[in-house]
Amino acid sequence: MSVLDLARAEIRNLAPYSSARMEANGGKVLLNANENPWPPHGDDGQHLNRYPDPQPVELVEKLAAIYGVTAAQTLVGRGSDEFIDLLTRAFCRAGKDGIVISPPTFGMYAVCARIQNARVREVPLRAEQDFSLDIDALLKAVTTTTRLVYVCTPNNPTGGVVGLKEIEYIATALKDRAVLIVDEAYGEFSSEASAASLLAQHDNLVVLRTLSKAFALAGARIGVALAAPEIIDLLRRIMAPYPLPATSVNAALKVLSSEAISEMHQRVGLLCAERDRLLVAFAALPVVKKVWPSEANFLCLQFADAQLVYRTLLAQGIVLRNVSHYPGLADCLRISIGRSLENQRVLAALSALTEVV
Repeated sequence: MSVLDLARAEIRNLAPYSSARMEANGGKVLLNANENPWPPHGDDGQHLNRYPDPQPVELVEKLAAIYGVTAAQTLVGRGSDEFIDLLTRAFCRAGKDGIVISPPTFGMYAVCARIQNARVREVPLRAEQDFSLDIDALLKAVTTTTRLVYVCTPNNPTGGVVGLKEIEYIATALKDRAVLIVDEAYGEFSSEASAASLLAQHDNLVVLRTLSKAFALAGARIGVALAAPEIIDLLRRIMAPYPLPATSVNAALKVLSSEAISEMHQRVGLLCAERDRLLVAFAALPVVKKVWPSEANFLCLQFADAQLVYRTLLAQGIVLRNVSHYPGLADCLRISIGRSLENQRVLAALSALTEVV
């Protein structure tokens, strides 16, 4: 059985849109895309009057090398969100198929499914075990109409990880049944190896990465999907003709230079050290009921009254993420790890709340 047998038949048979840039074939006099022949004012050699390459070869090859896969297994798009949406539309028939998620986790999995009118089955993380993944329950939740199973590692918003052996076990168990999507948006902050190393053995595996977090390109919106070439081709069929602006591509190429990657690893090390320091410091505060261990660039904290803490810190200009609405995270706030002075400001603000909350 091919993994494409799990996809919607109408998507498999869809003739993709052929953009003018795809048909250029290295031409020099470009008169096929109705572009303005003059660059805009202040272009500075970026050629923004021309449509960008749908899948810039240099960018794709650099990312493939970083993640240890081939260019044929690599697709770039507008953040991981775009791929979550594309995967849902490619594999889930509206009103018939569904996905399995493990809350509390990233909310876009369920949002994209519900937009597509796909069923959402929830297998909660084990709160009593630091929100670890319940693999047996996850697999039992998979039915004949399940098409996508999501595993977020490190998980957002709790920060826990799923080991590579566990990922491989799940992928094997889901063979010919469903596509396993491993979201590694925070992978650079984790000690666990990437599931990308399993792609050669599992054609039903998709790994999502991003340049928004460790590479500091949240504003450029560069996401990466790593998968079997058949899945990459399928997603390209329904992808927008020009997903990435030239300015975003240029920014991505700069942060993927050897010098920039070295700087990224240095900064990731600093953030991880700050994260571990803050975990101990937060746990010692009377106002904090619990801090969960994290292998991402954030910590999840529980308070007696998260709303009061949130409002009090906001009044001081400190913005945290209120995640109290997530299942199992009542009265919890998520704190991103910032620069040392920012972290000290948060720590001081929480310390001052001892007599208030």
